[in-house]
Amino acid sequence: MTRKPFSTPDVNRKAKLEAFDRLLTVMDELRENCPWDKKQTWETLRHLTIEETYELSDAILENQAIEVKKELGDLMLHNVFYARIAQEKQQFDVADVLNSICDKLIERHPHVYGDVVANDEKTVKENWEKIKLRTGNTSVLEGVPKSLPALVKAIRIQDKARGVGFDWEKKEQVWQKVEEEMREFQAEFNGADEKPIDHQKAMAEFGDLLFSLVNYARFIQIDPEEALERTNKKFIKRFQFLERESAKDGKKLGEMSLAEMDSYWERAKSM
Repeated sequence: MTRKPFSTPDVNRKAKLEAFDRLLTVMDELRENCPWDKKQTWETLRHLTIEETYELSDAILENQAIEVKKELGDLMLHNVFYARIAQEKQQFDVADVLNSICDKLIERHPHVYGDVVANDEKTVKENWEKIKLRTGNTSVLEGVPKSLPALVKAIRIQDKARGVGFDWEKKEQVWQKVEEEMREFQAEFNGADEKPIDHQKAMAEFGDLLFSLVNYARFIQIDPEEALERTNKKFIKRFQFLERESAKDGKKLGEMSLAEMDSYWERAKSM
């Protein structure tokens, strides 16, 4: 095995190892002495881990380094917590977890730890998916968690398919697909007329339209999940401005006309 040396020595490695050892010690002490920590299981921690992950995502989108540090610490604690519970059941411990991920990374980076040549990101991803198929996966889509939110799942599905070469060649082709799906959706749900619609068909066509838009976003290197979340945050900020400023003027939202609310909205957009 060819192992490439670090370009820069890690002068803080000793401090990092000591900090991780400290976390393991604190985890052991809490598990043995704290009534709440003693009661926790994988199942009771699961929803808390999901919440912490979203909090990390929020901190990243807000570019708040201090908050990112805090949320990474929370998630690090959860990782150690899960491993400690498994250790008690004699299933595995944190050393097994860390060695397992190291082994996987080394195996799936033969361009770093072997003689394979990969000079660009595309080749690295293709090699990654091929290696996974050789090591037991029967489908390239097996690694996509079933419980992922639909938008994120669409991104991962398309990334996985691209990794084995199943992808459009040009972005123009992808946009043509978007336009095709839009026409099909309009055929099922035309808001200009009053005819009843088949909601099942309309929903299916709308799903196809969303999937094609996600595909186009991926093709032009836009993360649709991040794009939508940034728009969510922008809407919240503007709507809360509307609420705050109209209240200062002695107005109540439920009693305002749409034109009045629009005037505050336009002011919010200029902020």
